Amino acid sequence: MALAAAALYAPALLLLGAASWIILSTYFLTPRRIRRAMEKQGITGPKPRFLHGNLPEVAALLSKSTSVDVPSVDHDIVGRLLPHYLLWSRIYGKRFVFWYGNEPRLCLTDTDLIKEFLSAKCVQLSGKSWLQRQGSKHFIGQGLLMANGEKWFHQRHVVAPAFMGEKLKSHMGYMVECTMRTIAALRAAAEAAANNEVEIGEHLTRLTGDIISRTEFDSSYDKGKQIFHHLTRLQRFTAQSSRHLWIPGSRFFPSKFRMEIMSLKQKVDKLLMEIIDSRREGMEIGRSSSYGRDLLGMLLAETHKKAAFSYTLRMVMDECKTFFFAGHETSALLLTWTIMLLATNPEWQSKARAEVHRVCGHDPPAADHLPRLTLLQMIINESLRLYPPATLLPRMAFEDMKLGELHIPKGLSIWIPVLAIHHDKNIWGKDANVFNPERFATRSFAMTRHFLPFASGPRNCVGQAYAMMEAKVILAMLLSNFNFAISKNYRHAPVNVLTLRPKHGVPVYLTPLEKTSIDP
Repeated sequence: MALAAAALYAPALLLLGAASWIILSTYFLTPRRIRRAMEKQGITGPKPRFLHGNLPEVAALLSKSTSVDVPSVDHDIVGRLLPHYLLWSRIYGKRFVFWYGNEPRLCLTDTDLIKEFLSAKCVQLSGKSWLQRQGSKHFIGQGLLMANGEKWFHQRHVVAPAFMGEKLKSHMGYMVECTMRTIAALRAAAEAAANNEVEIGEHLTRLTGDIISRTEFDSSYDKGKQIFHHLTRLQRFTAQSSRHLWIPGSRFFPSKFRMEIMSLKQKVDKLLMEIIDSRREGMEIGRSSSYGRDLLGMLLAETHKKAAFSYTLRMVMDECKTFFFAGHETSALLLTWTIMLLATNPEWQSKARAEVHRVCGHDPPAADHLPRLTLLQMIINESLRLYPPATLLPRMAFEDMKLGELHIPKGLSIWIPVLAIHHDKNIWGKDANVFNPERFATRSFAMTRHFLPFASGPRNCVGQAYAMMEAKVILAMLLSNFNFAISKNYRHAPVNVLTLRPKHGVPVYLTPLEKTSIDP
């Protein structure tokens, strides 16, 4: 009887022992090992609380700094969005360690070390941490953004061709066509509104959603809009839910967010399956000889290949969500912030409009026009410097490594405050918080290690060329058709909800232009 009882309880005891060891290692041994390794190198930081780390201090500082709008259109926003960085860098120096729950993060602003860390040398030794991956599990799941190691390499290899070369050029027709429809909608909205006031952000979000839906998923914006709407809500709920991931076993607890997250996830999956089933049906009944040459077609073709990291249907759907959201959200924000900057800097708006007219005439931009829109490129770069959609870049070290003279222990996250680097007066000069596209007049400065809107190295944004082409096409066409002036109702209040966005939108006064009025 005793032997039977022992046999019955043995698995439970083993499971309990394993769980106890994981908790001991995660919450006590690993943090102590990392803290000691960094202290030996003279790197300290704010004292963390048990389980919470420094999250309460970060939350309190952010709540205070974002509680009111910025009094004027002031681009000095680091203190508003990264108040903890300013406080702790003054106390502990530019390198300090703080704790996101039980995850230690080293703040790193040395751009030589950042370049080394983001290089091919370290790409297999670092990646997205457990907290990041678990936090986005029901949002973008196993998509490229959250993949690590060999799996990331394979996924990158599969999706990259959709955003390169001739495939990229073939998208221009869709971009022009969608933008022409948006211009018509903006004219109608301006005519119907008092003082020709239009909230430009919602129109640009609709436009970029239409473009990504058509170029990469052969779907109309009607369906893409539903997907993006659900994904935006899903992003908000998962961000709120992930704040508690540092509590042991918290992801298994029922919460007010969990049911809503699962409901939204099911809605997104259902819409994506409708698009996928339509594509598969076309193959099955012989209406088409392939799944298509866009991103979705390439992903579906991968599900039939025998490879070590072949795509499953679940992975296809996660990849779709990744690019639906990333290709939609970040592009819309880049355009929205750029329009705000042009609306508040009319002299640069006039210069850009004259360049567009000189290069493109009265026609929409063609592929050979884009490299010649150099002033517009400078303006886009300056917009990305002042208001990068992704203000932070966190990566975890999966093995011990050396960065310059620094020893980085396994399990330490490197926290790269992109926004702070982009506004650093030691790098960009005394006018770092001023809109001055002229600083990008020389290619060497624009392409240095100090400019990180798309990250850097092998894990840089795979859609970078796509985003830049889209931004140039849309801005060139908008400049040819409208003059922008910032509305007196505009309230400058940048906020960071995974991406950097205007809290109250960007209302502008739109004045439609006659074609003859834009002659230089």
